[in-house]
Amino acid sequence: MKNKSIYIFLFLSCITQVVFAQATFKTTVSKSKLGVNERLRIVFSIDKQGADNFSPPNFKNFNIVAGPSQSVNQSWINGKVSFSQSYTYFLMPKAIGTYTIPSASIQLDGETLKSNSVKVTVLKAVEIPPNPNDPNYIAQQNVHLVAEISKSNPYVGEGIYVEYKLYVSENISVNDFSVTETPQYNGFWNQEINISNLQIKKGVYNGENYRYVVLKKALLIPTKSGKLEIEPMKMNILIGVPTGRGDFFGNPITRNITKIFASSKRNITVKQLPLENKPTDFNGAVGDFDFSITASKSDLKANESSEIKLTVSGKGNLKLFEIPNIETPKELEIYTPEHKEAVKTTLNGIEGSIYDLYTVVPQYKGKYKIPKVSFSYFNPKEKKYKTITTEDLFVNVLEGKEIETVTNNTVKKEVTVTGANYRYIQTKTSFESKNKIDFYKSNGYYILLILPLFIIPIGIVIYTISEKRNSDLVGVKKRKADRLARKYLSEAKKQLGKKEAFYVALEKALHNYLKAKLQIETSEISRENISEILESKSVHIETVNSFITVLNDCDFARYTPISEVMMQDEFEKAKEVITALDKQL
Repeated sequence: MKNKSIYIFLFLSCITQVVFAQATFKTTVSKSKLGVNERLRIVFSIDKQGADNFSPPNFKNFNIVAGPSQSVNQSWINGKVSFSQSYTYFLMPKAIGTYTIPSASIQLDGETLKSNSVKVTVLKAVEIPPNPNDPNYIAQQNVHLVAEISKSNPYVGEGIYVEYKLYVSENISVNDFSVTETPQYNGFWNQEINISNLQIKKGVYNGENYRYVVLKKALLIPTKSGKLEIEPMKMNILIGVPTGRGDFFGNPITRNITKIFASSKRNITVKQLPLENKPTDFNGAVGDFDFSITASKSDLKANESSEIKLTVSGKGNLKLFEIPNIETPKELEIYTPEHKEAVKTTLNGIEGSIYDLYTVVPQYKGKYKIPKVSFSYFNPKEKKYKTITTEDLFVNVLEGKEIETVTNNTVKKEVTVTGANYRYIQTKTSFESKNKIDFYKSNGYYILLILPLFIIPIGIVIYTISEKRNSDLVGVKKRKADRLARKYLSEAKKQLGKKEAFYVALEKALHNYLKAKLQIETSEISRENISEILESKSVHIETVNSFITVLNDCDFARYTPISEVMMQDEFEKAKEVITALDKQL
């Protein structure tokens, strides 16, 4: 009982000392000098209970990162009682300099207490050592999104490729990912290479073993010289970071965090193609190519068709240049070529072949030469231009009309009389009757007199019928269009039953109609141009599609079995479409 009284007395004595001690309100900082990229912790503390209405100073030179956080601490050690009430802030300096943080204020027992001011010096940025246990730091060190390019200094037109790989160390796992921003290829012709399925492979990154997967592949062909940039690809990745602890069975416990990753920006320096020894016919082909010209028939009859094929094959920028044109004699009618491609895109570039297919129809018998054609390209591996020239191609027309030749005939001059001694001996005579018949009261006179009585009524009837027909504008246009269609399709009608000759004549009729109606040349007539030109003339899209369909049927029918009934149907379709076009043009 006595001991208990002693303890109570000591406790009351300590309480009394705390109550009657003078309160202290002070400011403390974690450091007086710090880098501009470091945080400053500032604490305002009072050692007496009952204080409230805390008012912080103006942190005008700092940004408040966190706070205020309030804490109360009371301890009793060796009979001595201590008390502390504190307000903590975390600050980030705005700029380099020396700043004074003013006093804070707080109220205690009706009085206002002020803390001391603190001077802080902010220096240039310092290197902050990372926290090795920070999950974000762990993820940053173990996951890498990398853009790998095959060549950093290609020529204009030379293909390179870029691969986007995601490297992941064996210490962590990737649970999900999504692309948030796709890369931009400004200044490049580009084509993405399809990846059917993602395959996890093993590789080395920065000298360490990693797992990686190729996320995206693209073929790039620079279209201009100079410095070009490949913009980064950005992704959201859900990463499983180990916590260093295990579950009941000893399996490691991971924490999932989502982090944004971006590949680095890649710079490409593109070289201009050399001007030295540049061929005059060079049109931008870069790679390694072969060039050839072939004909489906070298011996044929007039009005039969032969197909001439110009082919460029190999590896390079096959989609970015045009095949040279051929020149033919005027006796061979040639149609706009059909361009076709048989290429594939790989990491090695564009491989395969492209070709232009010309349809040639001879008109006259004879042997005609299609002059040789040259094709030039630049080989980036050998760093020089190359030119391939074909041989002359001959078309031998065995049967057909002969070419009309102009002969120099001697012109007979009239003989003139120069005197009385020599006269020209006339071989012809002309006689005139001595008795002249008077026209008055002749048969002709009476016929002409009576004729107007018949002509005037007939003229009135014809005029009335004509006026009635002309007032029907729709009928006038239709009759005019029908006449035009029959005019152009007359040759095709003659060839009904002869498949190849019929379709050649039908296609020729359609082209000639457009040439006459639109005042354009044969070289301007292609399926794309036809659609654009007719649509610009406000022709109905249904009519345009019908015209293109008939042209396509002409091409298709040449290589398929066709009956005479089907030819008749095609003829009627062509007639209808010309009639419809003539009404609208």
